Amino acid sequence: MADILTQIQDEMDQILNMMQRQMAHIRIHAPPSVPHGQQRVDTYAEIQANKAPDNTQTTTSQLTLAPSQPTHPEQLSPEQFEKDIKEFAQDIVFKQQQVEVLIAGLPGLNVSEEQQIERMKQLEKELEGLEGDRLEAVKEKELLLNKVEEKIMGVGRVR
Repeated sequence: MADILTQIQDEMDQILNMMQRQMAHIRIHAPPSVPHGQQRVDTYAEIQANKAPDNTQTTTSQLTLAPSQPTHPEQLSPEQFEKDIKEFAQDIVFKQQQVEVLIAGLPGLNVSEEQQIERMKQLEKELEGLEGDRLEAVKEKELLLNKVEEKIMGVGRVR
């Protein structure tokens, strides 16, 4: 299990990826907004679709490098588009709540500086004890390794 900061970073990455995908969806499927007294302007998807026939002189290497996109994305009904927007918003709110839960689990919230310093001292003492145990285990391993090597060498001399 990753530490809390890594989990928060992963969640933030997921939120940003969700937002990027959602913005792309909105950019492609949003109906044009026509202000009063203005002409209708083509949507981004319509502009891209109109550019595709103009670029007929592409080489095969350019075709393989370019991602394949449909020339005319499917049109969504206004109701479906609004439903998608609401779903996107719910997804972002849910992810944001997950991040808040992780943040609430961070040490230091509702703990005084003195308590944090005392906890660090306790952990440091515990770490020193564990380091001593580790050094003893390393010495014991070396002794056992030397005994095994001596026994192996002794068997070789007997033959």
